[in-house]
Amino acid sequence: MHIDYWREVKKSGPGRAGLAAITAVAALAVLAPLFTGHQPGEYTGAIFHPPSREYWLGTNDVGQDIWTHLLYGARTSLAVGCGAAALSAIVSALVGGLAALSGGITDRVLMRLTDSLLVVPPIMVAILAAAYFRPGAALLVFLLAAVMWPGGARLVRSQALAAKERAHVAAARTFGAGRLYLLTRHIMPEIGPVIIAVLVMDARRAVFMEAGLSFLGVADPAVVSWGKMMQQALRFSYLDVWKWWLLPAGAALSLTVAGLAFTGFALETVLNPRLKERDR
Repeated sequence: MHIDYWREVKKSGPGRAGLAAITAVAALAVLAPLFTGHQPGEYTGAIFHPPSREYWLGTNDVGQDIWTHLLYGARTSLAVGCGAAALSAIVSALVGGLAALSGGITDRVLMRLTDSLLVVPPIMVAILAAAYFRPGAALLVFLLAAVMWPGGARLVRSQALAAKERAHVAAARTFGAGRLYLLTRHIMPEIGPVIIAVLVMDARRAVFMEAGLSFLGVADPAVVSWGKMMQQALRFSYLDVWKWWLLPAGAALSLTVAGLAFTGFALETVLNPRLKERDR
C-alpha cells in the first residue's frame, strides 16, 4: 500500500510546526533583498544605533544593519545545512546500499570503515579541520558531510538488506540486473522515505555545527552567519546592543533547528509503526 508520507507528516502537530518554521526561515532567506534596503557589508553611518523604523534591529559596532545580517545569515545556514545534508545522504546511500547488495568482504570493509568513523567525535574533527582550512561555505559543506555520513550509512544498509529480499528485487537479480541498477532503480526508491528522514536530521546537525564553528571563530570570517553574529555580540554584552544583536540571532538559530527536529521526528513517527502506535 502506497503511503503519502508528507501528507501524514502534515497531519501531526510537530510536523506542521516544523514545516511552518522551515518555510518561514526559507522565505526570509530567499526574499532577503525585499525585506531590507541594505547589504550585509554596507556602512550605514550609524554605530550601535538602537532599533528604529530605518534599522529594525539597530546597527552593530561597525555600523552595519543587524536585520540585514540576520536575513543573509539565514541564507548561509540553510545553504550549508541543506548542501551538507544532501551530500551526506548521497554518500550514506551509496555506502550503505553497496554494502548491503555486495555482502562478503565488501560489506565487512565498508562497515568497519563506517564503525571506525562513528567512534570519532564529529564536532572535534570539524573544529580541527576548520581551524586549519578556515573553510568558506562550499568547503564547509564538504567538511560537514564528511563527518555526518557514517550514521546514515548504517541505517541505509539495514533497510537495504530487507529491501533486497523483496520479490521484485529478487526477480531483477534473477534476470541479471547489476548492483548499480538494483541500487538506483529498486533499492533507493524502496527506502527513499528513510533517506529523506536521514537528510532532514543531518540538515539539523549541519545548521547547528555551522553556527558552532562560526561562533568559535574557526570559519571564514567573510561569511555572514548567525554563529558569527552571536560571537561578535558577546564582546559588547555590557551594552544594551546585545538585546537586538545576540537574542534575534539565537532565536533564529533555535527556530531553524527546532523546525528541522520537529519535521524529522514527525517523519520518523510515520516511518516507524511502533512509534505511531505509541503516540496514539
